[in-house]
Amino acid sequence: MRLTNSEDVEESAANSLEREGDLDRRVSAFLRGERVSGRATPSDANDTQLGPVAGSSSRPSTGQGPATAGTISRQDIRASAEKIIFTYILPGAEREIILPRSMTGDLVTAVEVSDRDDPEVFDAVKDYVFKAMERDAFPGFLRMRALANLTPPTVILHLVFGLLSLFAAFWVGFVLIFLDTDRKTRAWLILPFTIGVYSLAVYQYTLDPTIALLQLSEYTPFSFVRVREPYVEKILSRRGIVVLIIIFTLDAALSTLFIFVPGKRL
Repeated sequence: MRLTNSEDVEESAANSLEREGDLDRRVSAFLRGERVSGRATPSDANDTQLGPVAGSSSRPSTGQGPATAGTISRQDIRASAEKIIFTYILPGAEREIILPRSMTGDLVTAVEVSDRDDPEVFDAVKDYVFKAMERDAFPGFLRMRALANLTPPTVILHLVFGLLSLFAAFWVGFVLIFLDTDRKTRAWLILPFTIGVYSLAVYQYTLDPTIALLQLSEYTPFSFVRVREPYVEKILSRRGIVVLIIIFTLDAALSTLFIFVPGKRL
């Protein structure tokens, strides 16, 4: 998936929302006119059909009942509005969207009481959801994909493995010091210290530097894909190098301390 900078994405989304709003207003005006003209003869309102969908051929409507292929009846629009209400808006719905109570009440009243089914009735909810995604969800997505390359389960696994490795390194290190073991033997402490520091650094930065330098990113746990966006690849590579420097510094400090400290047999 290609990532663009946030300004371009926001501008594109705003333009798309504006175009959709213009279309909704035109359709809403048509539907309100149909509602007014159709109140005298309710049976005619059920037969009223909109023009064919863009890109489809126009076909004549035959009598009452479901809309023919390529056309949308007023019943279809009404059913679609009610389906949106029952699927996303009402409390306890299958895919409930958390909205302010006042917004939910106004929308339900407009559809169920005022008998509105035009697209404009959903404008307030659409704007609220768009702004919530723009403010909360999208920045989090960018952080997960542009600044990190691991999934949460893998990060937790690195935390557990890193803590166990460091515990083993400290325990064995103190044992060897107080047994007055020679430094050549204590040099083996480099291995658990390196594993522990590496794993904890990966947990801290949500970034595996080795995977970053290989231009890979974890899509699902233990499943990797190649990073195709050059800018994201550049960011991950730079962060990977910084994390490697931090790992090397901490590992060298701990290993040097436990290897060269004078031993004393108790």
